[in-house]
Amino acid sequence: MTSVSGSAEGACPGRAGLPPAQRRRHLLAVGLGNILEYYDFVVYGFLAVPIAHAFFPREDELTGLLAAFATFGVGFLARPVGGALLGWIGDRNGRTVALLAAVFGMAAGTVGIGLLPGYSSIGSLAPVLLVALRVVQGLSAGGGWGIATAFVVESAPARGRGLYGAVGQACITSSTLLGTILVAGVNAAFDPVQVERWAWRLPFLAGALILPLGLYLRRAVVEPPAFRQARTPAAAPPRTAGPAILMARAFGLTIVWTVSFYILLSYMPTFTATHAGLTPAQSLWSNAAALAVLIATIPAFGWLSDRIGRKPLLLASCAGLAALAYPLFRLMLDARSVSAILAAQVAFDLLLAAFSGAGPAALAEVFPTRSRTTSISISYSLATASFGGFAPFTATWLIRTTGSAASPALYVVAAAIVSGAVILRLDETAHEDLR
Repeated sequence: MTSVSGSAEGACPGRAGLPPAQRRRHLLAVGLGNILEYYDFVVYGFLAVPIAHAFFPREDELTGLLAAFATFGVGFLARPVGGALLGWIGDRNGRTVALLAAVFGMAAGTVGIGLLPGYSSIGSLAPVLLVALRVVQGLSAGGGWGIATAFVVESAPARGRGLYGAVGQACITSSTLLGTILVAGVNAAFDPVQVERWAWRLPFLAGALILPLGLYLRRAVVEPPAFRQARTPAAAPPRTAGPAILMARAFGLTIVWTVSFYILLSYMPTFTATHAGLTPAQSLWSNAAALAVLIATIPAFGWLSDRIGRKPLLLASCAGLAALAYPLFRLMLDARSVSAILAAQVAFDLLLAAFSGAGPAALAEVFPTRSRTTSISISYSLATASFGGFAPFTATWLIRTTGSAASPALYVVAAAIVSGAVILRLDETAHEDLR
């Protein structure tokens, strides 16, 4: 990797842009890596019920499901630590080294869960080892998103950062679609008893198939020119607000994003199957169809943010989620039909697409290049650990506490109000150079 980067520096020193072919390679490498890194988080959420049965005692169905979702959230608690560690590596040793470390960690955790013996085989050691693997994944994913986002935004042309960041985010969402299709396929190919006993493991094991191609592409990329320029002795650090203030802004911006992502995507198949009258297969296929709309529109919103700015799209998304989350949840519960539920999910996903299109570039532009991966990884991971990772658990707890199946919408509304207030105070950065 050192020799490749060195030759690239000679070809395009300082802030000279990357050649178009190299930019496309960066996009492809980050996209494949994002799919791998988030694939397991998605599959875990979709298979929460058989995972609860496999690794926890079966004394109480709901308690087991809560335990499975709590373990899902544990992986997010490790994210800030992983964000700080991998982010520091990315700022000190280069984006590519940190990206490879994130890929190895996520792959190990994904395959490990697929191979882990269940509670019936090793007793209480099973949930302990499950938590340990979730921690490994959390450490890896904690820096993976921030490093990948910084890397692809820094590789973009000056007026294309929104589009490039959006493509990377669309690939993360593609991992959700991939996980949905594979889990739906498993449910279609095997009967419920087989899924319960062993077939739920197949999507975890399948995650390892992406690793060789992802590693090859990530070894083929070079460091972005903005990063190389920031490391030169002559580069003066930009004047910005203090690190704590910048990270607090990024943290606030991320709250609605992470809550919406994990409530509307990861938890939604469980919600529609448990409360809205769909079969497990119908809930997964409905989610997959809505996800296809989300993936197709995220890049379009990223492109639009390069033209009209990040803030209009971010604020419109927050306003839409605050106003429509509860009515859309009620629609899914009252209609209890595949078509109505799909329409509600598409509406949700369009609102999320507006935020996901503008969000990656907006978040990267908050920070200076010298500390971008560390700062973005810590702030994003803290917000994800605090609000997103436990979103399925919080949704389940709200329903149990309030007795209302629509109560998860209140979590989305609260997050939209908080993030909207933060975004109102941010500067528009779409047409400014990276600092």
